[in-house]
Amino acid sequence: MNLTISGHHLELTPAIRDYVNTKLERIRRHFDNVIDAAVILTVDNLTEKEKRQRAEITLHMRGKDVHVQAIDQDMYAAIDALVDKLDRQVIKYKTMIKDHQHEAIKRLPEAMTTDLPSQ
Repeated sequence: MNLTISGHHLELTPAIRDYVNTKLERIRRHFDNVIDAAVILTVDNLTEKEKRQRAEITLHMRGKDVHVQAIDQDMYAAIDALVDKLDRQVIKYKTMIKDHQHEAIKRLPEAMTTDLPSQ
């Protein structure tokens, strides 16, 4: 999996890079057919009191692109929320793929096809 991490209005430290890598291991453990991932970490300065930390990821898989975004007061909390959302989306996509891949009726053994009602 190709991983691109970029920061907008934020200096990417090795600690943040390592944190994102360790959190994305959870996604790799569930689904290993990910082609590439682009992570964007942003700090939006709306007012002095309220600084918003935003984490976004676009995951490119075979047959589908998934985009997830999370906003929080703390960057690490935003990354945690992002990975939780992404994990749910990937598991949902994986079950959808499994449910749709089944044997065609013409490929079933003959014993099973004789039990089917004729029309």
